[in-house]
Amino acid sequence: MLYLVATPIGNLGDITLRALETLRNVDLVASEDTRKTGLLLKHFGIKRPQISFHEHNEERAIHKIMEQLQQGKSVALVTNAGTPAIADPGFTLVRSAIQAGVEVTAIPGPTAFVPALTLSGLPVHGFTFRGFPPRKSAARRRFLQVDQSSPHTLIFYESPFRLIEFLEDALAILGNRRAAVVNDLTKLFESTRRGTLSELLSFYSGVELKGEFTVVIAGNET
Repeated sequence: MLYLVATPIGNLGDITLRALETLRNVDLVASEDTRKTGLLLKHFGIKRPQISFHEHNEERAIHKIMEQLQQGKSVALVTNAGTPAIADPGFTLVRSAIQAGVEVTAIPGPTAFVPALTLSGLPVHGFTFRGFPPRKSAARRRFLQVDQSSPHTLIFYESPFRLIEFLEDALAILGNRRAAVVNDLTKLFESTRRGTLSELLSFYSGVELKGEFTVVIAGNET
């Protein structure tokens, strides 16, 4: 069995009892970062062997993990934070397991875009999660144009290094829509700021940016 185990995005108290039970009982933990996962396991007194699985070694790691699964071993896939395969490694391993007839199950838990959406004050009945935008402005603008006419609330992840550039491009392509920027969910300095894209751009241009950002933007209301 391959277990997709969601882990906390900040506050360790958000881990589920089922996630802890799974991590204690699997034969192997496939980790995006073995050091970070090691700290998580140590915090909860769990001792399990790990194998590295990240975007730079996926093909090689999948072969090793599939060997373990096909030998009847149980493997838990975890990323640095949140739900595996959601803007994180995991999709290719899940597809390989399914194609090989290996059972796959998910242990639900934290993922940043859901609480960000509910905190935004924007419509939640229809939304599109777009993950991380491209790093270059031209590609990012083309990326934003895909959903220009969509009526659904749009959700993006962004780093502190590109938040300002993203807000600039979103304003240029989508117009001055209502939006929310959610920073460091579940952590000590968690914050949510709501306003128009121009208001948010003005605010964040004047502050020091740290941590992880989720940007929620209203859909096309015309």
